[in-house]
Amino acid sequence: MFKLFSMLAILVSTTTLANDDKFDYDDFVKQYHQAMTNTQKPNASKDDLEHYLSYLTDDVGNQHFPNAPDDSREPDGKKLMRKGMSRYLGVHTDYEAKIIDYIVGYNSVAIKHTFSAKGLRSDGSEFSYSKEVLDVLELENGKVSVIRRYGK
Repeated sequence: MFKLFSMLAILVSTTTLANDDKFDYDDFVKQYHQAMTNTQKPNASKDDLEHYLSYLTDDVGNQHFPNAPDDSREPDGKKLMRKGMSRYLGVHTDYEAKIIDYIVGYNSVAIKHTFSAKGLRSDGSEFSYSKEVLDVLELENGKVSVIRRYGK
């Protein structure tokens, strides 16, 4: 019985490693970044937002300095992101983003990218900004479980 259990444990471990080896980090980074960018475009829709959210676990944690310094995973993390991001759909009149570089690690990705935006606030005043940031993503079963954004 012990021998059978040991063989089963080895098989499961080997299968898990094989599945991890098949994960295409390069493709994931490009698709994730494009989905995120689409939520900021002037014509961003709820469908764009849902597509982006499909890359996240339901209990995603989101740390975004200085506004959200806590990276705790919440049972309704995706729901909270949907609510927060919905308020900003379509506020940009112009939005550009570009990946500068990225590196991958075991179940993680760090993406250095730039973005710039122009838009209108609800009071009709204009805004514009440009930033260079580093997003560190922790992955779980091929989805983002924690987002940490570092930038000035």
